[in-house]
Amino acid sequence: MGKNKQLRGELSRLLRQQPDTATMELLVPDIGGILRGKRIRRSSFEKTCDEEFWFCGGTLLMSSLGRVLPGMVGDGDGDPDVPCRLVPGSIAPVPWAARPTAQALFRMFERNGQAYFADPRAVLERSLAPLRKMGLRIIMATELEFYLLHAKADRPTQRASRVPGIGRPQPGPQVYHPDDLWEIEQFLDDLYDYCDAQGIPADTATSEFAPGQFEINLAHVDDPVQACDHALLLKRTIKATALRHGLVACFMAKPFAEDSGSGLHIHMSLVDKHGKNYFSHGRDSLAVPPFSARLRHAVGGLLTTMAESTAIYAPNANSYRRLSPDCFAPVDLNWGVNHRVVAVRIPQSDAKNLRFEHRVAGADANPYLVTAAIAAGVHHGLKNKCDPGRMIEEGEQVRLKTRIPDRWDQAIDQFSGSKILPDYLGSKYCEYYALNRQGESREFHNTISPIDFDWYLRAV
Repeated sequence: MGKNKQLRGELSRLLRQQPDTATMELLVPDIGGILRGKRIRRSSFEKTCDEEFWFCGGTLLMSSLGRVLPGMVGDGDGDPDVPCRLVPGSIAPVPWAARPTAQALFRMFERNGQAYFADPRAVLERSLAPLRKMGLRIIMATELEFYLLHAKADRPTQRASRVPGIGRPQPGPQVYHPDDLWEIEQFLDDLYDYCDAQGIPADTATSEFAPGQFEINLAHVDDPVQACDHALLLKRTIKATALRHGLVACFMAKPFAEDSGSGLHIHMSLVDKHGKNYFSHGRDSLAVPPFSARLRHAVGGLLTTMAESTAIYAPNANSYRRLSPDCFAPVDLNWGVNHRVVAVRIPQSDAKNLRFEHRVAGADANPYLVTAAIAAGVHHGLKNKCDPGRMIEEGEQVRLKTRIPDRWDQAIDQFSGSKILPDYLGSKYCEYYALNRQGESREFHNTISPIDFDWYLRAV
C-alpha cells in the first residue's frame, strides 16, 4: 500500500502548526458512543497514515463499564483483532493537552475489506443507503444538552449560579438567563477555541431549564456521518474543557430527579439532486399546514418506528428516568409545529430550510445509531406513505399518553422484535445490539445498590 496523500497532507499541516507533536490518539466510537482507542508515537505517524493497523474487534461491543458481555465478540473466541484505517479529514490537534498532541478517528473493516459490521459509522452508512438511492441527501445538525458539576463534591452537585451579594445558589431554573453564560465565560471561550482548532462547528450556547444545565448547538452539515463525528467530538471537548476549569461535564440523560433531563436533539431536512428542499412546497413562507405529503410521510415513518427504536434513543438504565411526562421529554407518538412536548417537532422555517426536530434521544445516546434509526424511519415513511395522524397545533394543551417505551427491558424487547430496523441497520448488528443491551441490563439490575438497604433493610 502506497502513501495516502490526503492523510499525509493532514499530518503535514498539523506538524507545521505543532512541530513538537510527539503523540497521537487513535479513537473509535463503540456501541454506546464511548470513544475507545490507543496512543501512538511520532515514529509511527506516517506508517499509520499509509497502512492498515490492527485493533481488537470486540472493543466496539463492550458494556458501558468496558466489559465483554456474554455472546459478544471477545467472549470465548480469542478476542480477534480486525484491520483498521484512519478516517480522512479527522487528524486534528488536542488543544487541551499539556504537551503538543494529535488525534485521529479510525474505523474497522472485515478481512474482505468490507466495513466491520459493528462499526457505528458503517451502521449509519448502511441505513443511509436507501435515501441516497432515491437521490436524496440529508442536511442535519445536533443540539447537545449537558450539566456542569462541581468536581470536588461528595456527591454530584450542579454548578449553580450564585445570587450577587448573597452567595447562595440562585433558586429556580432561570432558563435562558444570559448571566448564566457570563458566569462560565472563560469555559465557553476555551471551548470555542478548542472546537475551532479541531474543526468542530460549535454554534449557539444557551442556559437550559435547570441550574448548571447548558446546551451547545452545532452548525448544519450535508454529511450525516460527519455531523455525528462533530457531536461525539464536541462531547469529548466539553468534558476536557470542563476538567481544565475544575468542573465535570455530565451527559447522563437524567442525573437529577428533580430537574430536567438532557437530550440529543436532531434537526434534519432532505435535499434532492437539484439542491432543493425535498419537504418543501417551494413557497417562501413559514412552515405551517398544509405540509407536503413527503414531510407528513417522513414523520409518519418516524412515529411508526419510534417504539422499536427507543432502545437506541434511550440506551441505558438512566435514560428512562428522562422519559416522563411534564419534563419536556417526549413520551407519546405525536408531532406538531413549534411545540416542545411532541416527539417530532416542526420548527418555524421557510421553504429552503423546512425540517423536523427529533426530540426523543437522550444526551447519553450514540449519535451514529440515533441518526441511523432516524434515517430508517424517514425512508420507511416515504416508501410506505405512512400517515403520522393528527398534528398537535401550536399552543395546544396536550393530554399525553405514554406510548414510547418508558422502561429499559420493555424497549429492548420492542427492539428485539423489530420488523423494520434490521433491513436498515443490518440484522446481525441488531442481534448483537439487543444481546449487548440485555447483558448490561441484567448486570445493572443484579447490582445491589444503597437504595436496596434504604428501602428494605429495616422495613422487611
